[in-house]
Amino acid sequence: MRPDIDIVTFGCRLNIHESEVMRAHAADAGVTDTIVFNTCAVTGEAVRQARQAIRRAARERPGARILVTGCAAQTEPQTFANMPEVTRVIGNSEKLSAEGWRATANAFGIGAEEKIAVDDILSVKETALHLIDGLEGHTRAFVQVQNGCDHRCTFCIIPYGRGNSRSVPMGEVVTQIRRLTERGAREVVLTGVDITSYGSGLPGEATLGKLVRQILKHVPELERLRISSIDSVEADDDLMIALAEEERLMPHLHLSLQAGDDLILKRMKRRHSRGDAIRFCDEARRLRPDIVFGADIIAGFPTETDAMFEQSLDLVDACGLTHLHVFPYSPRPGTPAARMPQVDGRAVKERAKRLREKGEAAFRARLAGEVGARRQILAERGGIGRTEHFLPVRLTDVLPGSILDCMIAGEDGKFLTPA
Repeated sequence: MRPDIDIVTFGCRLNIHESEVMRAHAADAGVTDTIVFNTCAVTGEAVRQARQAIRRAARERPGARILVTGCAAQTEPQTFANMPEVTRVIGNSEKLSAEGWRATANAFGIGAEEKIAVDDILSVKETALHLIDGLEGHTRAFVQVQNGCDHRCTFCIIPYGRGNSRSVPMGEVVTQIRRLTERGAREVVLTGVDITSYGSGLPGEATLGKLVRQILKHVPELERLRISSIDSVEADDDLMIALAEEERLMPHLHLSLQAGDDLILKRMKRRHSRGDAIRFCDEARRLRPDIVFGADIIAGFPTETDAMFEQSLDLVDACGLTHLHVFPYSPRPGTPAARMPQVDGRAVKERAKRLREKGEAAFRARLAGEVGARRQILAERGGIGRTEHFLPVRLTDVLPGSILDCMIAGEDGKFLTPA
């Protein structure tokens, strides 16, 4: 029997962090010879890819136990329990608790027939800070400061996989980041499901902006702080002040925009308009002129016409987006959007293709504009690094975790090259 625990992670940065928490709990519980799939439910394609990977793993490593968790396991536990390759399915709450992993180890030991251990995630009221020493395979550290979401966008199933919004107290976050910095982390990324709702349910008036400023104040050794995806309409004044005044807060924000047409945004039950998104980007750029933006945009949302889609396409220029994540709309069972009039599948694919091409052109233009600039590059594994703006740089013979101060000499359309 192999003693190791392999974890295959799909989806968001939050899952990356949680995979390391699971690795520690599984080891402490004595779980061995197991492949854990930490799944994503954001699209039907994500679920399909997880099932495909499970079947492949079962063929390549016969005899290993296969455990499935994550958002897809939380929202569709029976789907995975019905797979003969799967030994056990555990929920998003269970995967983060030592007790849940002890129960799993016991179930493995007695060969329990009950494959599903998934509780009601909406009943979870608090989120604990899960202490880790680092992230295997990553040169930046991810710290979960928030989980869940109180909003109910009509296309999204994630609240049913993650539960309602809950936040980690600021003092605990600062302590964890100081610990990671002492262990060599040079960049920390704050993660969550709806990170700009940070502070909901905490005493006092905690906000994401106040958290950022407290981290930078009380952990002066931290060289780079980065924020994962935000909902721009929830950005608080302290966050904007930090963006303007704190050089250690990286000039890169990823925005949850989803569409560029006001009627589609309304049907999505988003809380911002097209004008709100453009004004936010203009104001952030005024405060931090070199800032770059990424964004999530959905192509082919139900009822989207060609003219509505053009509004999303134009949003790339109107907001000055650099990093684009394009999602072809995928109906998720149980969501209101799945019951709306659907766009033809061929049109969805074509619109997603056009959006990706638009995003790739914007990305290449940004790379070209970097030539001659001086940048601080965090070296990662695999011969690449990232600038402050999260732009990829091709590196050779550089120790992962190093920060290089160098001139950008060129680019090849995908990577920058240092002098």
